Parts: sequence; structure tokens; C-alpha cells
Amino acid sequence: MNLAYIPSPSISTFQIGPLTIHFYAITMLLGIVAAVWITSVRWKRYGGTFDQVLDTALVAVPCGIVGARLYHVVTTPERFFGPSGDWVEIFRIWNGGLGIWGAILLGALGAWAWMRHKHYPMALLADAIAPALLVAQAIGRLGNWFNQELYGKPTTLPWGLKLNDTGTAIGNVEQCYDGASCPTGTLFHPTFLYEMIWNLVGAALLVWIGHHLARKLKAGSLFALYVMWYTLGRTWIEMLRIDFSHTILGLRVNVWVSICVFVAAAVAFIIIQKAGKPTALLAEKLRTLTELEARTEREREERAKRTK
Repeated sequence: MNLAYIPSPSISTFQIGPLTIHFYAITMLLGIVAAVWITSVRWKRYGGTFDQVLDTALVAVPCGIVGARLYHVVTTPERFFGPSGDWVEIFRIWNGGLGIWGAILLGALGAWAWMRHKHYPMALLADAIAPALLVAQAIGRLGNWFNQELYGKPTTLPWGLKLNDTGTAIGNVEQCYDGASCPTGTLFHPTFLYEMIWNLVGAALLVWIGHHLARKLKAGSLFALYVMWYTLGRTWIEMLRIDFSHTILGLRVNVWVSICVFVAAAVAFIIIQKAGKPTALLAEKLRTLTELEARTEREREERAKRTK
């Protein structure tokens, strides 16, 4: 009998009048708010403004959410299609199922399109948002705790996760690592907590590296390091999980994706050091654009006053 463990929340939703509020959705929103705030603080140091970050977020966040959901649908199609699937479930994102790779891909494309339209340096934004994404992902993992999902194999460690006997948790319907049904009271590796800690440590490391090695690293380097750090942690954490996943050559799909993306990020980091632009140079460009925008806005306000 385990005397020490991490309890699971007894609720995952609450009511406000006719509305059902999901804690999963709240953690997603908190993660987005934290990411926008951290990014804006870092972006201002480069010479930008909060409005520039907010405008970019209004484009990138919806793209990221769509991408995250599409990735989950593509990698687990049986949940939504086929004899046992429900395609309407695609739109119920509060029930869980957002893939980080889809979020990064479409979110980055959306941000890139907006930054290109405004002529802002994308490499600077990538570096500004790198630690912010790790913090946002750490906050978002709390949603998995409330949903009692995405935890790991059974464990006897004192920080094992204890599930509520609700009949909806993965451990109540899937098999343990040894092929037998999980007995009542089984504790599981809290992989959501492992990833939270890994991400927060990574965010701190990126801030430290950016502060101490800013002059040596080219713009975009911190984002490449973010991808490398996250995928390194995701590889070993993913291998602890017991929720359903398709496998290729005995490894979960997300493990293969993490390995491939890590290699791609490592190659990108090397290329950036050889062919990338200095951060100081792009920061000077951003300051010039910001000043031009401010001057244009003042002139617009003055013309509006004269026409009244």
C-alpha cells in the first residue's frame, strides 16, 4: 500500500449558469496569456511593442489551435472516423487532444505570414517566444491532470499519480505495461508533472543562455535550442506513457516525431550560426520599424483632428 502519492482532481469542470467550464480549457487560456506576456516583455527589449506581439498572437494562436487539433486527428483517426468514431468529437477540444507539433507548425506559419506582412524580423520573434512556449506548455499540462489523461506506466514511487475511480480515466480501461488489467489503487508515473518540470527548467536555461551568450548566438538560435530541449524531454517522457498510440518499429509515433524534429533542429542550429543574422542587427531594424509605425500613427491622429 502506497502511503504517499499525488492525488487526481475530483472535478474537471464547473458550472456558471448554463455554461460548463472545463479546467482543460482554462489551462490552455492561461498558457496563451502567459506566452503573450513573456514574449511581449522580451520583444520590447529588442525594440518592439506589446501591440505588435498581440496582433501577431491574434493570427498565430487560432492557427496553432487548428494545427494542434489536426495533428491529433491525423495521428489518432479511429477516435473520429470509422465504426467506433465520432467526427463531431473533432470540435470538442475541451475533451483533450491537442498535438504540440501541429500547434507549432501552423502557429509558426501564421506568425511568419503576419511578420512578413509587417516586415518584422521573424528570427527575433522566434527567440522572444522560445522560453514563453515552454512556460505555456508547462501550464497546459495541468489540463491533462484535471482530465486524468496522458499519464505513464504503473509505479511504486512516492510521487505516483492516484486516479479517481470515475470510470473515465485511461487506467480504468486500458492495460498495464505487463498486459494485465490495472488493479484498483495502482499508481502511475505523473508524466504531465515530468513534462511541466522539464519545460520550466528549459525555459530558465533559455533565458540564461540568451542573457549570457546573446552576442555569440545568431538570431533564431534560441528557438532551435527550444525545439531541441523539448524534443529531448518529450522522447523519454513519451516512452513512459500508456495511453493508446500508433507505433512504428516498436516506438510510439510521437517518439519518432521527436527524434526527427530534434535532428532537424540541431541541423538548423548549425546553419543559423553560419548563415544567420546577428541579433543586434535585426533589433536595430525592429527599432526603426517601431519608430516609423509610431510616427505614422501620430500623423494619422493629427489628420483626424484637423478633419473634425
